[in-house]
This record gives sequence, C-alpha cells and structure tokens, in this order.
Amino acid sequence: MAAFERASGDPAAAQARVLARILAGAAGTAFGRDHGFGSIASPADYARAVPVAGYERFRPYVDRALLGEADVLHPGRPSLFQRTSGTTGQPKLVPAPRAWCDEMAAMTRLWVMAAVRDHPAAVAGRALVVTGAAVEERTAAGVPIGSASGLANESAPGPVRRRFAVPPAVALVEDPDQRYFLTMRFALAHDVTAVATANPTTLVRLSDVARVHADRLLDALAAGSPGVDEPAFAPVADARRARAELRAACRPAPDRARALAREASRAGALTPRAAWPRLALIGCWLGGSAGVHAGRLAAAFGDVPLRDLGLVATEGRLTLPLADGTPRGALCVDTTFFEFAPAGSSDRAVTMLAHELEDGRRYRVVVTGSNGLYRYDLHDVVEVRGFHRRTPMVAFLRKDGEFVSITGEKVHADQVLEAVRGAETATGVPVWQFRLVPDVDGLRHDLLVEPGAVVAEASARDLAGAFDRRLAELNVEYAAKRRSGRLGPPRVHVMRPGWSERAARAELADGRREQQFKWSALVPAWDGVSRSDVALTVDPLD
Repeated sequence: MAAFERASGDPAAAQARVLARILAGAAGTAFGRDHGFGSIASPADYARAVPVAGYERFRPYVDRALLGEADVLHPGRPSLFQRTSGTTGQPKLVPAPRAWCDEMAAMTRLWVMAAVRDHPAAVAGRALVVTGAAVEERTAAGVPIGSASGLANESAPGPVRRRFAVPPAVALVEDPDQRYFLTMRFALAHDVTAVATANPTTLVRLSDVARVHADRLLDALAAGSPGVDEPAFAPVADARRARAELRAACRPAPDRARALAREASRAGALTPRAAWPRLALIGCWLGGSAGVHAGRLAAAFGDVPLRDLGLVATEGRLTLPLADGTPRGALCVDTTFFEFAPAGSSDRAVTMLAHELEDGRRYRVVVTGSNGLYRYDLHDVVEVRGFHRRTPMVAFLRKDGEFVSITGEKVHADQVLEAVRGAETATGVPVWQFRLVPDVDGLRHDLLVEPGAVVAEASARDLAGAFDRRLAELNVEYAAKRRSGRLGPPRVHVMRPGWSERAARAELADGRREQQFKWSALVPAWDGVSRSDVALTVDPLD
C-alpha cells in the first residue's frame, strides 16, 4: 500500500516506470520485435510505434501462444488464458502470465486491506466469494482456460481458504441451477460477514434461490447432504476430487437449520438478511448498469455497506476503490500503463496520459499491461471524479461504441445483426429493420423488429427463440448469463409498418445530417420510441 500511495503522489513518474518495465521485459517477444520495443524511449515513441487497436490485432499472436509457442506477446508462456466475448463469433482468449497474475492478486489484496481497514467486522465470520471456475478447459498445449480470480481463490493459503464459506469445487459444477443452490446451501451453514462477487445480479439470483428453495436448503443443511442430485462437473475437472471436497464440506447442522427456520418465519422468507445478521460488507460493481442492480440488494441483504470492486476486466484490474457507495477508484498507476481518448472521439491516434486528465471529463480507456496487451482499446468509458493525491479517480459509465450490456454480457452490434439474420433463416420471418434496447430493470433485452410481412404471434415467438439461441452461440458471455439465469430471454416487439422510417425522420428532425445518417441498431433506452408503434409483444419460453 505504501508503494501504491507513493505512485499516486506522482502518477507521471510512476507511469513512465511502468511503461519502461513492460517494454523492456517484452522487447524480445515476437510482438516486441515486430514493433521495435527495444528502441522506444518515451510514451510518444510508443504511440508512434504501436497503434491503438482491439483484440483482433492480437489474435494471430494469441493463436501462436495457444499452440505452445513461448515469448509471443510476453516473456515465457501464459499460465492461463481467460475467456471473454469478442465482437465476432470467436471468443477472446486473453493470456495471463504468472507475473501478471501475481500483480492482479497483489492489487486484490490491497482492495481487501483497504476494505477491512474501514470495516474490521467483515472478517469476524466467513466470506462468501463467488468467482468463475479456475479451470474450464485446456488448450492443445495443455494450458488452462479459466478464471484468474478462480485460480487465485483455489491457490489461496490455507488460513485464507478456511475463511471461505463455499468450497471452490462448487464453481466447477456445470448446471447453473445446481451451482447457485450449492452456493447458498454451503453459505447458509456459516455466519457470513463479507460477500464479494463482481456482478450484483449474482447476489440477486442467490437471494431468489434462498427464498424459493428454503425448505430444500434447510433440509440439506440439517441432514448434512448436498441437497441436489449428483452434480456434473466441468469436463476438465477432477470429478472424484471435487465430489470429495463437497462431501467433506457437508456436515449435519440441525441446530443451524432450526435457527434459520425461526429467522425465516419472523422475516416472512429465508433471506440473506435473516441468515447473516452480522453481514458487514458487500463488494460488487457499482458503476454503469451494475449500479442499478446493486441498488436492489438492500431488500434482501439489509442496509449493508457496498464497496465497488474496482474497474476489473479480463484484461486487468485498473482501479482501486477506497470508499463505500461509489464506483470511483484510483487508477492503478504502478501496475498498468494508461492512455485516454476523449469520449465520443473517433480519432484513436490522439491520446492523453493519466496525469493529464481533467476532473469531470469523460474518456475512453486504452491499456498496456504485462499480460501482452499493448495500447489495447477496452471500449470502456469512464468519468474522472476527483483525485487520490495526484492520481485521477475514475468511475465506469458504459461501454463505448456499438455495445450494450446489462450484466456484463457486452453484446456488440455485429453480433445482433448476425443473430437477427440467423433467426430470419431459421424461422422464415423476414425482418426489414430492427433495434435492440437493454431493459436494465427487467434483466433482459428488447428486440424491436419491423417485419417485411404480416407476422403471427407464434412466428414472432419462434423468431425470439431463434434470436436468443443464435446470440448465445455468438457471445459466450451472453450464453453464460442466460444459462445462469442472470439474464432473461429477449422479448420481441413487432413494430407497425413504417416504424423505422418514422424513427429515422424524427432523428433527422433533431438536426442530424441526412448524408451522415446511420441507423442505430443498438440504443440505450426506449427514449424516442413510441409505444404506439408496437403492434405485438411476445416472450419466448425460457
């Protein structure tokens, strides 16, 4: 923490050191040789040598690393690849070398230290920590594909692991309904005083499981059984070891079950608030649409302090929040090199450094890290909200460009177009024009379609189902959120003939130039869409 504070006091110097360290370490890699890392002496040199770009610029290098080649994007070989959705049908696999994993783990320890310093009661009991599986599959070269946070949990020291309420093997359960049930079954056995998971929708889902399946949960707790049929584990998992881990954690607790039943009776339902009266802290995202969902947690969890986990992506931990109730956090200027472009600007060539940012302004984030991503456009828009010493504190607002996201699925316009066209082919329903609108409160997407012919309700429902399935094939994050129930099925609204023409004319009337007009396939809200234009609304079967 002392090192972090020193860096925060002089972000320009800290960033210069970080960039020099990363480039020196990667000078002998394939990417470093291709871009002349050995001759770069300043951030300006770096900007001239390496263009700002997204993942597709790195995919050929990642493909080489996947085959086992060393020193491609970073020194050595990755110890892990993390999977996330790309803008094309192919998912992104982001390399995670050991040194980078150690950096991220160190920053997570700083988050814990700062949070516990402010909330010492958070470590009085157990911690409910929900992450992805450490290993989901392996590459042809045998390198794990999974979650860095899951790997950190699994490899935590024994004294730390013993504080976890839920055994790591639960993350390996394939069926999401069983996984959520088991998470609550084990968590309810303990006095949980801290909860941490990135998406607040995960906590909403867990509270629903407790309310709906209270009797099953308490019976399993009393009997010392899992409460579910023999769970299936991820193919790469050691199923025998995972089952043994779950069995060892299943101890009969009839007294605890009776106490929970009494609390549930008083509260009218089995809720986290009733089960964990000493809960002292919840860590989850508070920025962007996640903040809307976080606002719902009080009903089930009580008036518990919320602390943002930070701007944490597959590509790295970018901020360290230092206070409750706000999405803002100090840039981690001693681990990642940052560049910023004004939000809304289409010019990727001109960027600013961290110490040049202005309070109250919005920027798109470009990062360079020791994981082998160089001048990588995150497509994240942040707002500067004050400073920690001399380092900007930023809050995540939204994805930039043609993305929409409700709970981290990051759906791109290209994926929506492909899913609509695939649904057309599968159902025979012609679509003249379409638009996707996120329903943040409803945890689902609204697909507005203007068909090229009259559409019956059954055909519209078939179109909705086909669109849902094709989008899941194209976007792994969307598929995961749909399987887990954190995201509901899309709702299709069949629009009246001429809707898209009327919408376009309305936008032109607001001052947009006709020569430059571009139909927006993704919009953030129903603003500007008249409900009177909806002829039919259908929900597919989930």
